Amino acid sequence: MTQISLTDARSLRLATYASVAVASVLIGLKLFAWWETRSVSLQASLIDSLLDAFASLINMVAVYHALKPADAEHRFGHGKIESLAGLAQALCIGGSSLWLLHEARDRFINHEPIESTGVGLIVIGIAMVLTVLLIAYQKHVVKKTGSTAIAADRMHYQSDLLINSAVIVSLLCAEFFQWELIDPVFGVLIGLYILWMAWLITLQAFNVLMDREMDDEERKKILSIIKSHPEVIDVRDLRTRTSGLQQFFQLHLVMNPDLSLRQADRVAEEVEKEVMKAYPKSQVMIRLVPVVK
Repeated sequence: MTQISLTDARSLRLATYASVAVASVLIGLKLFAWWETRSVSLQASLIDSLLDAFASLINMVAVYHALKPADAEHRFGHGKIESLAGLAQALCIGGSSLWLLHEARDRFINHEPIESTGVGLIVIGIAMVLTVLLIAYQKHVVKKTGSTAIAADRMHYQSDLLINSAVIVSLLCAEFFQWELIDPVFGVLIGLYILWMAWLITLQAFNVLMDREMDDEERKKILSIIKSHPEVIDVRDLRTRTSGLQQFFQLHLVMNPDLSLRQADRVAEEVEKEVMKAYPKSQVMIRLVPVVK
């Protein structure tokens, strides 16, 4: 099995450290801003940052274990721990979104004025700048490594930009138009959005844990690579799955029965190398099948 390079492993660890650090700073800033403003939408953003911090901590632990090489008890590696971490994140996020919806409902019934909107706007502005910088780095790491854990974490912080934009609109409306009811409205919308994100993370993690096949485009690409070898007559029973950063492919190669075992083995090695050029972190398991004349 191809092991993850030291450079990729370092990038993944740095991405998790950066995520935890940014989330911690945002929690401190938003806690101060919420205490000053008592805004429900800002409280929603604070809760989201608390969830991000929790999710980032889970990711940090998950990536640490996922990067461990395969051993006697885990012959396919430890990559699926990323998906288990995703499920844990989704449960936490889903529960907190329901609590947030309850808080917004309470604010509809018991009106409470928003104070110190200037403080809230400054804090949210700083939060958005830090979030954009983190997302840019995470995007670079995901493009380089294909990590599902970092991709899920990036999804959280991308949602933060939308949430923080809603908070800004809510604070501005309260400051200049005295539309204070829009604050719990945005709280409800943010709560529903967070709940939707929890569902997407659950679905993604569940698909990996259930060994769902890669999408049709990827399968066509793999088949095209294999069939391009001149001595391959056909490919049968292609099976694909992912685990963390790695992909696993199983297939039957149909070849001319007149080929010697040495020749057939050479063809299989060449096919494996071509597939691994396109998927460097993959393991290819091939069974040789003679064509029936």
